[in-house]
This record gives sequence, C-alpha cells and structure tokens, in this order.
Amino acid sequence: MFRRLIPLAALLCGCAATPPLASPVQAPAVQPSAASTTAILNDLSERTFRFFWDTANPANGLIPDRYPTPSFSSIAAVGFGLSAYPIGVERGYVTRAQARERVLTTLRFFHNAPQGDAAQGMSGYKGFFYHFLDMKTGARSANSELSTVDTALLLGGVLHVQSWFDGADQQEAEIRRLADAIYKRVDWRWAQNHGAAITHGWSPEHGMLPYDWRGYNEAMLVYVLALGSPTHPVGQDAWAEWTQTYAKSWVSHYGQQYLAFPPMFGHQYSAVWIDFRGIRDPFMAAHGLDYFENGRRASYAQQAYAIANPMDCRGYGPLLWGVTASDGPADALIADGTRQRTFHSYAGRGMGGEATYDDCTIAPTGAAASIAFAPDIAIPAIVDMRSRYGAQIYGPYGFVDAFNLSWHFDHRLANGRAVPGFGWVDTDYLGIDQGPILAMLENYRSDTVWKTMRKNSYLRAGLIKAGFTGGWLDGR
Repeated sequence: MFRRLIPLAALLCGCAATPPLASPVQAPAVQPSAASTTAILNDLSERTFRFFWDTANPANGLIPDRYPTPSFSSIAAVGFGLSAYPIGVERGYVTRAQARERVLTTLRFFHNAPQGDAAQGMSGYKGFFYHFLDMKTGARSANSELSTVDTALLLGGVLHVQSWFDGADQQEAEIRRLADAIYKRVDWRWAQNHGAAITHGWSPEHGMLPYDWRGYNEAMLVYVLALGSPTHPVGQDAWAEWTQTYAKSWVSHYGQQYLAFPPMFGHQYSAVWIDFRGIRDPFMAAHGLDYFENGRRASYAQQAYAIANPMDCRGYGPLLWGVTASDGPADALIADGTRQRTFHSYAGRGMGGEATYDDCTIAPTGAAASIAFAPDIAIPAIVDMRSRYGAQIYGPYGFVDAFNLSWHFDHRLANGRAVPGFGWVDTDYLGIDQGPILAMLENYRSDTVWKTMRKNSYLRAGLIKAGFTGGWLDGR
C-alpha cells in the first residue's frame, strides 16, 4: 500500500494545554561517559550512512523506500541519500571520488529520466517526479502520484551536492551543471492549482490532487525552492498563502508556546537543509523566535507529552519520546485490559492521542533527528534506546524504523516481529527516517549541511523572497 499524505486538518493536535513542567530533562539512571556517548553517535552515524550507500542501485542511484523488504524507490529517500554522500566523505566512510561517482550516477539518471503526461513509462512531468519509482527502470511505480513535497526533498539533496562538490575537475563541474538543470526544469507555477497555493501533487488519471500545501508542516521547503527558482518562480504571495493558517497552529502545549505540527518530522525535514538559526520571516519575527527555536520547543513538548503519557503507553517517558510518521504493528482495534487500543500500520503519527494516531509506536528518528534542536534531551534518548533496547531495535543500519512496547497481542496480527516480553519491532529501515537522523546528527556536530546550503544562491533567493531576514542572510 502506498503512503498517502494526510491533510493537515486531520493532524492538528487536539490535546489540552498543561502546566509547564519543572524541567524537561530527566537524567538516565546511569550517566554514560562522554567517550561512550561519542562512540554511540559515531556508530549511529556510520551505520545510518551505510543504509544509503549499500542499498542504492549502483546503476541509477535510486534508493529504496524501505529495506530489506523488497521496495520501490522513494525520491525523498534519494534526496536524503544525496546529502548523505558528502557526510560520508567528511567522516571518512567513503572517498570523495567514490561519492562523486555515486552522485553523478544519480544526477545523470534524474536529468535524463523520461518526463511526460503518459500514465506509464515516465519518471515525472513538468520537472517534478513521481513519489515512487521502480528501483530498476526508474519509471513510475504503480499508481503513485507526482509529488511536489517529495520532489522538493529530492531537490534539497540535489542542491546540497551542487554546492558541496565545488572542485574544478570535470566531474564536479558536471555535478553542478546537472543539478542546475534538474532544479531549473521544475515548473512550480504549473503546480499552483488554487491561486497562490501549491498543490500536493498530480496524477495522469485524475489531474491535480484536491489538497494544497498550507502551513505549518514539512512542505516549507517546497515554497522556499519555488520562490527561489530562476526559471519558473512563484510570486511572493505564495508565502503569504502558505503562512495564512499559522495562527491556528500557534499553541500552548505541554509547557511550550510554539507553532505546532503533531508529527515530529514536520519540524525536521526542511531544517535538514535550511539553517533557521537567527533568520526570521514576518510571522516568526512577530512572535520573537525563529524556526530553529520552534523546533527546539516542539522537541521539549514531545518529551513532556511522553512524560504525561495520556495514552498510558508502556515505556513512554523522558528517555523515550518522539512520535512521528512511521511503520506500526497492525491496523487493528484490540482490547487491552480495560481499554480499547487502535493500532496502525504506516501512519502519520503525532503527539496528541488517538486523534493524531498515537498508538504507542516510537520511531527512533523522532528524537534522534531532533538532536540539532535539543541535544540535551535527544542525546540521552539516543543513548538509552541503544543501551536499553538495542538488542531488538539496533542493527546493521542503526535503528530500525519503529517499535512498540505496548504490543503484547497475537503475533499473527502484526507486521514485523512480535517479540514476547518486549513488544513489536519493525523489520525494516525507511529512507525518509534514516535521512534526517544522519543529516541532523551531522548538523549538530559540524553544521556541515547547513554551512554548505548557506552558500546556495537558489536557497538564499527563496528565503529572501519569503521575507526572511537576519542572521547569516545578512552576513552575520
């Protein structure tokens, strides 16, 4: 079953505000040494990198949506993979020459992949790409949609390698040229189906999808890249359209005032490539913070939600938090003692209880990819998940996608593995959850993705047209 985007209105958190907690942080029972923490982060980084390096098709650079279950490619996973390769060079996992070859293979495929409005045999249309592509042929997989947000996530990686591979040799010059052509080909104006708003996507069978991107969620990057395009830019009214619903999402939840989006990935995805520290659009300037600080507050709210634990989930607490989109044990309503629990397979989970699909499933990326926002609570969570649950949830490519300690039901009902005495454990890694772990871990440790993207003229142009000022945009 294909993952489908859930309308924002269906995800808005309905939980009531609670009094601020005295402290969002509770130390683990045994405090690990700095050396052991560094070793854990180093190991997580290299294993997560290896997911992208090992699972990509070396003939076209396409990366699977999930592994080891046989899968189509996710173009968003390819975007995260492209950003993984420079990290791999800087960390010494691969050589620059190896990364350069992989990037060239990937960009050559996307540059030359067939574009058109035919239902089959195409990889994209109007410069956009289908959400899912066949791993071998690169053509549209089944009936997946032409996805604006997944194309933007792909382009995040494309522009990252464009700016990182800055050498004078012929191959690095080709990387920059191909990246430029792929980005400039996207017709953002065509995707404006209802006035200034950008549509979720399109299909040859049904035309434009009925939903448009309006904030606040993971699609901020869509608008920044659409504004920055030198060939098919949207007007500045698009950012006003994007932010017009922000007021509904400005909340006081679990001791934090912030712009809310229940799943943690909505705060993380755009921040993989955009250094939001110190730069503000008009909305954030009026509220006295920036999107980086907003992500930090969202992380604290997620931890406080886990401590409050309104769903009575086994294990939730200061060291086990971060509800986000992920795999899950099953689509089932099951009696659990005196209550009924609704479990989900893949779902856009978020903090807020059943209304936001919280079924006690934790995806490690929820906390781990918040490390750049809130290392004081993310690092203890990473260390504790690894030390406490690692035998079940930590493997050759780092953390598996998700696990659920509250699942203690018939194993025949579950996807993945039902482990007696432990719970449910996913058997897959997902590229769109692996990518933010690796990139945000590296942004925390070295700023490398952010430093590179600050040099990208298209990203800068998009932010300036959106009304961002301050910080590095002003040379500070």
